[in-house]
Amino acid sequence: MTGDVVGLLREALADRVDIDPAHLDAMRADKSGHAAAGSPIALVHAASIDDVQTTMRIASATGTPVVVRGAGTGLAGGANAGAGEIVLSVRGMDRILEVRADDLLAVVEPGILNADLNRALAGHGLWWAPDPASREISTVGGNIATGAGGLLCAKYGVVRDPVLGVDLVLADGRLLHLGHRSVKGVTGLDLTSLVIGSEGTLGVVVGATLELRRLVPGQARTLTASFPDVRAAATAAAAVTASGVQPAIMELMDASCLRAVHRLLELPASDGTAAQLTIQTDGPAASAEAESIAATLTAAGGTVRLARDEAEAELLWRIRRSMHPAMETLGTTLIEDVSVPRSALPAMFDEIARIERAFDLVIPTVCHAGDGNLHPNFVFEGDEVPEVIWQAADELFRAALRLGGTLTGEHGVGVLKRRWLVDELGEDQWQLQRQIARVFDPQGILNPGKVFAP
Repeated sequence: MTGDVVGLLREALADRVDIDPAHLDAMRADKSGHAAAGSPIALVHAASIDDVQTTMRIASATGTPVVVRGAGTGLAGGANAGAGEIVLSVRGMDRILEVRADDLLAVVEPGILNADLNRALAGHGLWWAPDPASREISTVGGNIATGAGGLLCAKYGVVRDPVLGVDLVLADGRLLHLGHRSVKGVTGLDLTSLVIGSEGTLGVVVGATLELRRLVPGQARTLTASFPDVRAAATAAAAVTASGVQPAIMELMDASCLRAVHRLLELPASDGTAAQLTIQTDGPAASAEAESIAATLTAAGGTVRLARDEAEAELLWRIRRSMHPAMETLGTTLIEDVSVPRSALPAMFDEIARIERAFDLVIPTVCHAGDGNLHPNFVFEGDEVPEVIWQAADELFRAALRLGGTLTGEHGVGVLKRRWLVDELGEDQWQLQRQIARVFDPQGILNPGKVFAP
């Protein structure tokens, strides 16, 4: 059967079908550290919507599972492909099809990198706000598939907010145009929002209509504040939120994170215990807002420093964006992704400290403090996650839920969190969501084993 499927793909798509064993093996894993069992049977390098439709028609006719893949930078195993599966790569579909400055929108293909899109839009005086830490290596399609966030989403929203519509190829090859080009649009059910964050289980995103912003005027300001411990930093971040001043970015790194990043970047050693908030304000009031935030942080016990110039500000953000590479130098890393209400950040850091003591672990944690999204990192040796790590993660997830939070703020469920999904959704909603997925994909061939697997 495998040979038949590959033969059909090759007959229809010729050299777009790749069966090189090394290339197939690379499709088994993403940045999560998790790898699927076995290797996929073929890798299709789609260059057009027609390529995608052809692949899905063959897959549907033969009942062959398909895993859609962009840049493979996900952190939940959601794009990992295993035995008997076709990998459908849309990375090569990376064109900007249209930019309308008058309507503040762009139409793009899914394979374009987030940062490349914004470099192109800058010439029009525009930008697309979502900016995951992986923006230089992650695709817009992948951002949509996972419902990604980023550093700026505290002020400018997550991927769900500025996507007006998506073009979606269904499991049977039909093409749907979901959403609209207008700012408003409430005709029928909001299927665009349903697709965002669906992790490739409902269809293949082959195009997106994005709502843009004009570049923010004025000079951004960056400041840092160090605190004696991470709870004090979290309390200060909550105080900034409560003050009513809205920073564009507010990031928190604990002492373990700072040490690892400073080693990676060969910077002077950081204080062994201090935690750090790094904050950016922007717009015409950037300086006044930075001064107001500095006063709040000082009152909360922080030692505050305003970046002297753009070079120092860039270094501070390089430190933050180097978090994941720094964790990789420590061993295999399970990068988690819980979110809680912003006022609950201090309590969540208390829970992390409790879990560290209970399981004799160090859990380096970075946090989008502006929106309450934490990334605790579980570091271990080898390819298999030790049982003690899963036990500690279980405690972590349940703590976030108790505090009114969620299992994932931006990375998605993939394979790594599917066992906890019903704990957050409840049995009835879990079953309803599974039923909705089957309406889009009756055979269950799209990304099987991910998200909704029992």
